[in-house]
Amino acid sequence: MIPRQLTKTLQRLATSFPVITVTGPRQSGKTTLVRELFSDKPYVTLEDPSERLFAEEDPKGFLARFEKGAIFDEAQRWPDLFSYLQGMVDEDREVGRFILTGSQQFGLLAGVSQSLAGRAGVTRLLPLAAPEVPTLSTSSLNSIMLTGGYPALHAQTINAQDWFASYIATYVERDVRQLVNVQDLSTFQRFLRLCAGRTGSLLNLNALAGEAGVTNKVAQAWMSVLQSSDLVYLLPPYHKNFGKRLVKTPKLYFVDTGLACWLLGIRSEEVLSLHPLRGSLFETWVIGEALKARYNAGESADLYFWRDNNGVEADLVYEKDGKLQPIEIKSGATVTSDYIRAGQKAAKFAGDEALTPWLVHGGDDNYERSGVDVIGWRAFAGCLSDEGLGHMTSLH
Repeated sequence: MIPRQLTKTLQRLATSFPVITVTGPRQSGKTTLVRELFSDKPYVTLEDPSERLFAEEDPKGFLARFEKGAIFDEAQRWPDLFSYLQGMVDEDREVGRFILTGSQQFGLLAGVSQSLAGRAGVTRLLPLAAPEVPTLSTSSLNSIMLTGGYPALHAQTINAQDWFASYIATYVERDVRQLVNVQDLSTFQRFLRLCAGRTGSLLNLNALAGEAGVTNKVAQAWMSVLQSSDLVYLLPPYHKNFGKRLVKTPKLYFVDTGLACWLLGIRSEEVLSLHPLRGSLFETWVIGEALKARYNAGESADLYFWRDNNGVEADLVYEKDGKLQPIEIKSGATVTSDYIRAGQKAAKFAGDEALTPWLVHGGDDNYERSGVDVIGWRAFAGCLSDEGLGHMTSLH
């Protein structure tokens, strides 16, 4: 098994809560991780129709097999589970007793919030963060972005294009049909590809709906499905005004650049290197790495961007020790004067509240220049430790 940074967080929560939940997209490694980490517990998947039927027809008989605890995979498939577990853990508060996984966060987290509030430690496992990729030290940036982070693509010899085709077909068939009434699956897949073409851009649901040929209401429902499945992430604008007129629309990002590349028809590093969306895909990769660092440390995202109507922009912003860390993202391998000016400009909106701005770029150089910390992509990935993004310090 590929070592995962979430392990420490799960071990910590298992000493404090009777129930541990792990959400995340399908094939992100949830089942593998919890079965390895909690190998002493019986495992049951509620995707299995016979197990689900047993649970629905005789819930007490079903759960009598697991008085000492269990791993329940795809727990959202039996919504009543959460209420029954509430009674069981209230009678016996033994920590680390039940482990729940789910690939639809809305279903799983809704059950937790309604029945298991205060009884469950909540985590999210996304595809591999760059430091978890076994070949990180020998891979090019284009290779990392093109392959993405789904563990199957790094743990076995498999054609990535075949894997992504199967993944989308399975995802659409299983998850989309469960979450929303999609009459025309081909239209949904077109919507998904249109979203990939907008990764790194401000979300415009009206335009998406128009191009996909669906109503705004349908587009909104489908976007919620993509969020629930952890395929996309909406990065909100920073909420503090600083006396300026702000852009209030979130930015759309795919969680995995490999999936985004596949949806865009990018099949090789050579095509990616010349693709007009390479800059947006690199920005997507950086945002994804920051998001994974947060989640792996058991923290909420609390990531933002800044853009005002005067053209002042920071691609990524987060709070740290009462200050703001602005990050400018540039895909080029060579750091130019324009890059440095963009880094300087990224910090201006926050004034004295801004920390030294970072410029994360697509090359390997790391140094300080004109009040900007220049950080290469590999160094940025390497210093996103399992302590979380908020603990990351300057490399200089």
